[in-house]
Amino acid sequence: MKLFAASLTLLVMPLAALAEDVPIPVPSGQTVTYFETIQNAQGPEGLTYRFRFIAPAIARDGGTIDADTALLDMEYLCNTFALGAIPSTGPQPAQIVVSLADRPVPFGEPAPEATQFFEAFRPEDGSCIWEGF
Repeated sequence: MKLFAASLTLLVMPLAALAEDVPIPVPSGQTVTYFETIQNAQGPEGLTYRFRFIAPAIARDGGTIDADTALLDMEYLCNTFALGAIPSTGPQPAQIVVSLADRPVPFGEPAPEATQFFEAFRPEDGSCIWEGF
């Protein structure tokens, strides 16, 4: 029964986070919230979904989360959030990019004052395979 409840939580989590702007639990324990999904900007591998999150703890000044720890959180977000948020019908993405920023940043615009981490994953057999930039 516990496995069923955990699976149900993973399926519902993306919808709840999208609707309520609630903190999303990640392995590091930092506070991460959903910001937006970009799916209309083609990536180098073809159809790409970009899941963008706000994570103030990665800030250059005063942050407590380093890039290696953020990578673990981004992989977790890909597997538990992004995969469940991709529609099951229609074209499927060749790549998922998960990004963390210490503040909201408009997509594609330079923001030298912001700290941002990006990682690319290939969805395969229900999992996210890290591709690294």
